[in-house]
Amino acid sequence: MQYRTLGRTGVQVSSLALGAMNFGRIGRTTQDEATAIVDAALEAGVNVIDTADMYGDGESEEMVGKAIAGRRDDIVLATKAGLPMGDEPNHRGSSRRWLVTELEASLRRLGVDHVDLYQIHRWDPNTGDEETLSALTDLQRAGKIRYFGSSTLPAHRIVQAQWSAREHRLSRYVTEQPSYSVLQRGIEAHVLPVTQEYGLGVLVWSPLASGWLSGAVRAGRDITTHRSAFLPERFDLTVPANRVRLDAVERLNVVAEEAGLTLIQLALGFVTAHPGVTSALVGPRTLDHLHAQLAAADTVLSADVLDAIDEIVAPGTDLAPQENHDTPPALLDPSLRRR
Repeated sequence: MQYRTLGRTGVQVSSLALGAMNFGRIGRTTQDEATAIVDAALEAGVNVIDTADMYGDGESEEMVGKAIAGRRDDIVLATKAGLPMGDEPNHRGSSRRWLVTELEASLRRLGVDHVDLYQIHRWDPNTGDEETLSALTDLQRAGKIRYFGSSTLPAHRIVQAQWSAREHRLSRYVTEQPSYSVLQRGIEAHVLPVTQEYGLGVLVWSPLASGWLSGAVRAGRDITTHRSAFLPERFDLTVPANRVRLDAVERLNVVAEEAGLTLIQLALGFVTAHPGVTSALVGPRTLDHLHAQLAAADTVLSADVLDAIDEIVAPGTDLAPQENHDTPPALLDPSLRRR
């Protein structure tokens, strides 16, 4: 396992991090299975576990808490808040009111007295940066969080938050968690240059592109991945973007085979090769999934392989732009761009 410094914090983190979204009802993973996955990941040198309050309405945090009991100090523990936790309009977002309340709930579910990294799950356009940063700074000074970061922020919002922290003399975001894979390279054009400029640690999610790069999606086969069952539109081959992705996957498989690698090793080796990326989050549902992903822990791609990937998916290109999660709200809601 490789280790990198998380931004400018001095904290050493593994190049592969364990994402716990699939623990519980989302991935149909039991407590015993989740604990076995955590055991195997830690044994392999993974030292980062990332979860969120809304994964299974808190179930993932509870399962992580039970799995790490007795070894908390060996783990860089991260969670997130901000996405809706039910229908109550104030049980979401990044207001002081909600963040203080929900952190306490997360600590209770995790069975710990602090988290190492607390992340704002999505940009909340209804809440000002000063409000959010002041709440996070106070939670940090209270010892309940060590650091805080953002997830899936547009590049201009990352810059704005850094400016606001400096302007109001508050602690700043030290990490960003964007989506990044061989098939979704858009952040190379905007987010990664900004995170590198400000020295942020970057923990990328979906490096296997929701299963497209798992090796299970191939031309001429039925797509039967877990993700395709509840997000069928992402795998519908009548959609032009999905046909483009399938063609890219077939070509990437050839590159992987010629390099003596699995497609998973190629995909994870690609994202961890970028100098702006600290760790890649893997989210296994089973031990077999985890072992296939851990096989990429020491994968280093040659310049020839990286050049071949660039020929298939151009740098800075998203093959499925409709799946971007950092799109400005005005591009999604016509009322926001009309007087």
